[in-house]
Amino acid sequence: MDIKQEIRRLLKERNAVLLAHNYMRDEVQEIADITGDSLGLSQEAARTDADVIVFCGVHFMAESASILSPGKTVILPRLDAGCPMADMVTVEGLLELKTKHPGVPVVTYVNSSAAVKAVSDICCTSANAVKVVNSLPDREVIFVPDRNLGQFVAKQSDKTFHYWDGYCPTHERLKADDVARLKAEHPDALFICHPECNPKVVALADHACSTSGMYDYCRTSPAKRFIIGTEAGILYRLRQENPDKEFILASPALFCPNMKLTSLEDVLDALTTLSPVVKVPEEIRVPAKRALDRMIAIPRD
Repeated sequence: MDIKQEIRRLLKERNAVLLAHNYMRDEVQEIADITGDSLGLSQEAARTDADVIVFCGVHFMAESASILSPGKTVILPRLDAGCPMADMVTVEGLLELKTKHPGVPVVTYVNSSAAVKAVSDICCTSANAVKVVNSLPDREVIFVPDRNLGQFVAKQSDKTFHYWDGYCPTHERLKADDVARLKAEHPDALFICHPECNPKVVALADHACSTSGMYDYCRTSPAKRFIIGTEAGILYRLRQENPDKEFILASPALFCPNMKLTSLEDVLDALTTLSPVVKVPEEIRVPAKRALDRMIAIPRD
């Protein structure tokens, strides 16, 4: 049996759409209907007429798909694919922080659980976080859960920030010394990184942006060599789209074990059994969607 052909056959039979995050294994990205970043994938899936969404990503991403597509069946092939950063913030902890800063709006990064989104005022992505924060009339914000992204945004805002002390372990493993050494070895290379990286790393970047922003930047840049400061899975599409350019991973430590859990065999099993299902209860989905809708309502440039 050709596993890829069987997956494609089952996708058609189930009227399913296969989503793959930019950090997934190469072979999973290759077979996906849509690849992209977490919220973008959920938005794309909501626009389709598919009955089933198979989300190759981590748990909070499948929850986002369920929030935006409550009438569709959302399948997460590996239920144990979690996000350490999303797990660092709890509803109880956030409510306690809110009591310390009464009336201050909570801006929550989409890399968080549906339950945390539900007690937040507005969500943001790494691509729009600056715009979301600056759209608020308040002088202060609570930024959850990524302190690194929060500090990146704070440099582009005049607001006072109260950070949740969360971070992405994968991006945190990238050290400024490693980047400085690579830049010295490849003086013609541009260094681009994700704002989830440590501020000392971001300070060395020629450009810091989301994963989707990296595709655009590398495609349009006249540079021929790039040092990439985000999870290794992004290299697959960067190399596909730019065969004449060289991409150097900034560190072998940029490997997320959760993002690499999902295999083609897992996708096949999920389609065969239509499980495991991720379904956000209505009492959480409705307020979580409100926080997402507030973000989506902010006018684009």
